[in-house]
Parts: sequence; structure tokens; C-alpha cells
Amino acid sequence: MIPAHEAHSKFVNHLKGQGRSSATVLAYGKDIEQLCGFLADLKKTRVQEINTKDLQAFMAKLSKEGYTPKSISRKTNSTKTFFRFLKINDYISDDPATLLEHPKFEMKPPRILSKTEYRALRDAARTDIRMGAIIELLLQTGIRIGELARLQVADVKFSANAKTGELHVPAGESYPERTVPLNRAAEEAINRYLEIRPKSRDETLFVTKTGRPLLVRNIRTAIDRYFKLAGIRDAKVNDLRHTFVAHHLMSGTSLVLVSKLAGHKRLATTEKYLNLIQGRLEEPVKLEEL
Repeated sequence: MIPAHEAHSKFVNHLKGQGRSSATVLAYGKDIEQLCGFLADLKKTRVQEINTKDLQAFMAKLSKEGYTPKSISRKTNSTKTFFRFLKINDYISDDPATLLEHPKFEMKPPRILSKTEYRALRDAARTDIRMGAIIELLLQTGIRIGELARLQVADVKFSANAKTGELHVPAGESYPERTVPLNRAAEEAINRYLEIRPKSRDETLFVTKTGRPLLVRNIRTAIDRYFKLAGIRDAKVNDLRHTFVAHHLMSGTSLVLVSKLAGHKRLATTEKYLNLIQGRLEEPVKLEEL
């Protein structure tokens, strides 16, 4: 009989062996660690002793502690994946998570900024050249905040000799490498920033005043502050990416090209925006104006 803590360790190593992103491995690992702690309180330290009622009790406890249905659903998914792994590898004969149900919750559709909103956001950050460049780059290229934080100075290729500027987006743990066009608005914003960028031995594009790479959490906090200053409610950093995708589709860019530019793994991810934009946006805008 295998102890739960040992099964947890084997599960984490299995996820790493599958090439899962570090964020996924960390999230699943923390979820199962939390589950094992709950089971230990029930004096159930071996995975063969666990039944469906134990798992249901764990989810009920999370609900009482104030976890949202969305968070509980994620932990349910982690739990199901964990016990599926145990069953496949013959650590258990029966899978107690099979009958575990996900809580019902409503997924909010992506937030798409209107022309008035993204212009207000620009205005709010106008005196902050670095954050202005970051906001412009997120709006004009649709890259993820994690991808932006990893950009190097050399990844920016400015337009020259009638050739359009480009942004090289390096591959991430679960994102493909790709090249995204840079329009005039993005180029101008980056140029302004490079003129005042602190000298640094680090080649990361966006750095702090002391020359260290700007962290994702700092970028997120700063943009949230400018959302607030601009009077934009219920918006998050990733909504700049949603806005990029939606406005591209509205302007007539092909679904396949938008999917490629956004770095979506599946075309179906991009297709979801088609129903969302029907009648919800203003007239299409030229991408240069975004």
C-alpha cells in the first residue's frame, strides 16, 4: 500500500515527465498536497483507503472556507487527474474520483475594451513612458504578459527600407515561437521607451530603474492601477489580449492568421471570439488606430 505523500511525489514527477508547464505542475502539486493534508486529518494516509465520500468532504470543506466554485472546479480536476494516474499505474484498483462532480459556475466571457476605453487607458499612462510602451505593445500585438516579461531588446525589429517592423516572441514552456508585426503605434511607443531605458547588462527589454528585469506581478499591478485611473471597471491585463484578437477579427483578418498571431494552440480557441463579437463592438477600427 502506497502512502499518500509518496503518491503525491510520484504524481508530480509524472507531470514533469509529461512536459507540463511549471505553472501547471506547481498548481496540481499544491492542490494534491492540500488534499493529502485533509486526508491525513481523517487518518487516511494511504491512497487505497480513500473513497468518494472523503473527496466530497474535502470539496465541501473548501466551499465552507470561501473558495469560489471556479477554484474548487480546478481542484476537482487536479484530484481526478491524480487518481487517474494512480489507477493507470495500478497503485489503486478503484478510482474514487470518478463520481466526483465539478461545481457549477458561470464562466464570464472575455472582456473586450471599447475604443473609448483603450484610448482612456493610453491617456492614463501617457506620462509613464515605460508602462505606456507596455500597454501599447500588449494592445497592438496581443502577446501574453508572461511573453512580454521575457522579451529581449533584440526581439524588436524596427521597420526599415519599406519593411514592416516585427516582434520576435520566443517560445515558452507551452507557447510556440512566433513573429508578430509591429505597427507604427507600437514602434513609436517602444522607441520612446528605449530612449529612457536604464543602462543595464541585462538584455531584457523592460527593466526596473536599477536595470533588473521587470516582473510579471509588477507589470500586472501597474496596469491595474492605470485601469483604475482610466475609470475602466472589471478589466484585467489579459483583456488587452482579448481586445487585440476581437478587433483583428472585426477588421476582417482571417481566423487562421489571428490564431497564429495570438499563439493559440487550437483554432477553436480563436473561434470562440466569433460569437462574442457579434453586435457587441463598435464599428471595426483600423489596426493602426487600435
